[in-house]
Amino acid sequence: MSICKAYDVAHVRFRVPDIAVMRRFLNDFGMIEADATADRLYMRGHGGAPFLHVCELGEKAAFVGFGIRLRSIEDLESLAEQEGAPIEELDGPGGGKVVRLNDPDGNVVEAIAGQIFTDPIPGPLHQPWNQGGSYPRQGKVRRVPKGASHVQRLGHVVLGVGDFRTSEAWYKDRFGFITSDEIQPAPDVAIGAFMRADRGEEPCDHHTLFLLKRPVPPGFMHAAYEVIDMDDLMAGHDHLQKQGYRPHWGIGRHHLGSQVFDYWLDPYGNEIEHWTDGDQLVTADGGGIASVGQLVGVQWGMEMPSLPDADGTY
Repeated sequence: MSICKAYDVAHVRFRVPDIAVMRRFLNDFGMIEADATADRLYMRGHGGAPFLHVCELGEKAAFVGFGIRLRSIEDLESLAEQEGAPIEELDGPGGGKVVRLNDPDGNVVEAIAGQIFTDPIPGPLHQPWNQGGSYPRQGKVRRVPKGASHVQRLGHVVLGVGDFRTSEAWYKDRFGFITSDEIQPAPDVAIGAFMRADRGEEPCDHHTLFLLKRPVPPGFMHAAYEVIDMDDLMAGHDHLQKQGYRPHWGIGRHHLGSQVFDYWLDPYGNEIEHWTDGDQLVTADGGGIASVGQLVGVQWGMEMPSLPDADGTY
């Protein structure tokens, strides 16, 4: 039994030397400014979460940590009691409470509850697809607006870890994550797992958190944001290219999770993903074992770039 159960990931937090540079990129990526001070920027999506991405001013760019949303203040209180950690006010739009922990690799994990969600911001309403012998769009044309994608929410966070089993146990013991697919390069040898929040009979993304042991030091790998649909993803890809940003991996469809994906690098080298059409699972769907080939392979589209060298460069 875990101390509490995660409901979703909430946000990622970074340190950057120039907030204006990151603001421009995130706007082009499809986020909206939620609040800002001289040394901090909060960005939201078009969904109801008050913020999804935080930048703090600092001399050197770095990943600081990420947020995990709990179902209730009562769950947060249980976590605080078990961990001997204080409950603090959560700065930023939406308020709420937070308990800050450090995972085995030193990442700050902000367990949060009690945020006040906002009204979603409407995006374009695309007409349905005519395909496969079904033609629901009759007498209407399909026109996709040019411009940035419309980020809806943060879907998952991916971390490189120092010891997979240690990190897996830490997150499962505290937040109740369940394995969708464990990555085994050889029988009974595990190097990572796609894990989802345990929501019982309520569907959840195939993965909320992915942990992977790599031949490089532990660290942030990427954060993934859901967009409206395939057209929205493609329009955003074109927009980012026209703004001069460099695509990293995509467009393609993953094996594990099935998402259509499009990865970019932000101005400080952090991977950030647009995705749509991912698998949804309930707790009873259980999990399985997957190969490294399935991890890095695609059903169609651009093959995965080379893995990083020992110094973390590609």
